[in-house]
Amino acid sequence: MDQDMVVLARVRLLSANRRVVRGVEGLWIYRLLTQVEPEVYGSKLAYVLVEESGSPLVRELPERRLALLDEAVEAAKALSTVNPYRAKMLARALAARQRELEARPAKPHASGQEHQAAVLDEPRELE
Repeated sequence: MDQDMVVLARVRLLSANRRVVRGVEGLWIYRLLTQVEPEVYGSKLAYVLVEESGSPLVRELPERRLALLDEAVEAAKALSTVNPYRAKMLARALAARQRELEARPAKPHASGQEHQAAVLDEPRELE
């Protein structure tokens, strides 16, 4: 781990004068600092990842949104069970991931013709 980068991340974090640094800068800071102190910064990383999954920057990139949410779930799971933010952040990340998956269009299992043939071959109930 490059100690100069860690110091730079800490300086940016302190100079932000906010409880949570958001956006791309927040992702960079918390990804780096979570490697050094996961229990301190892991919950903030999960928070920012979930927040960024709704960003206009990834609005048209569903795979990127899902990757951010997967990373958020993993960051929250990695927290110790005694961490007071673990349950809240894990629930938030899992809920956001579930919403993302539910919002995706269902992938057809068969082409239109195959689907039509399958429907025609299904037994019908007689009245």
